[in-house]
Amino acid sequence: MAAGSRQERRRVGISQVGWLQNGWPQIGWLGWTAVALLALALTGFVALRHAMETNAVAVLDSADRLLRGGDGGIRLVAAERYGAQDNQKVEMFVPTGAQGPLPIVVFIPGGAWRTGDPHDYRFIARALAPKGYAVVLAGYRLGANGRYPAMLEDGAAALRWVSDHARAHGGDPARIVLMGHSAGAYNAAMLALDRRWLAHQRLSADALRGVVGLSGPYDFYPFDDSATIDAFGHAANPEDTQPIAHVRGDAPPMLLVHGSADTRVRPRNSVALARALTAAGAPTHAVLLKDVSHEGMIMAFARPFTRDARPLDAVTAFLDKVTAPAASPAVQAAGR
Repeated sequence: MAAGSRQERRRVGISQVGWLQNGWPQIGWLGWTAVALLALALTGFVALRHAMETNAVAVLDSADRLLRGGDGGIRLVAAERYGAQDNQKVEMFVPTGAQGPLPIVVFIPGGAWRTGDPHDYRFIARALAPKGYAVVLAGYRLGANGRYPAMLEDGAAALRWVSDHARAHGGDPARIVLMGHSAGAYNAAMLALDRRWLAHQRLSADALRGVVGLSGPYDFYPFDDSATIDAFGHAANPEDTQPIAHVRGDAPPMLLVHGSADTRVRPRNSVALARALTAAGAPTHAVLLKDVSHEGMIMAFARPFTRDARPLDAVTAFLDKVTAPAASPAVQAAGR
């Protein structure tokens, strides 16, 4: 066989692409494999984009679970309802093999008071529970059924469940920190600052060890978008719906973290609340993280985005400080 023929055949074998007489390519098995992989990748990209657009948090949680190798570091110890409606539910996690009682982080999801299933935020438990915390993911009514003050009534009811049941599952009701992102940060701040909501459940806001607000709206009246108009526009006294209207010098310690690149909830919300609390006698500092967006703040608690450790580091440092064992009354019925 001539050298030229062998070289030609080798080229065809490598590329697996020939040409038919009509000018269209003839693709061998390697070529068809490449085409199939490309089509699969494109299909997967379209499916992922659709999923992110329809339920981004659930996709984020699934990715985090996959990249962590499952839920091996945490254990689900309770999944219960505190009310009859769909989102009136809690899930509680503890570290695998932990010896309680553990300080408790009650996390309230965001979602513009329209969306936010606690089940989709298990990545918060994966991030915090292995550091020595019991984590309760607390849902609340949404949309038309969740308009002010329903979200606060539900938050108080969820804390009632924690007060009544968390100890049996390894948590310490004397060391509770509220935490939320976006709308959930609003809920957490209001529950801590405006005593009446927890009082309705015969609980004391003064017994909370602290509050973590991530990218929260605390000073947003007058209402200027559909989410706030839908959730608060009906309020007889709209100023009273604002956390900044309820600052007090004896407020629980608050960590207010905001991204400088947040265009959905402006950083001025955290800055204004921190200044108002400080002026009232509760020194508070707003932590502004450069180049972090609204979505990026919560994404930083889930893999593969944990490489920006600033949000998680700020939160865990605060939690460690305010939940250190010390004399503190449990969140319980007032007067007990």
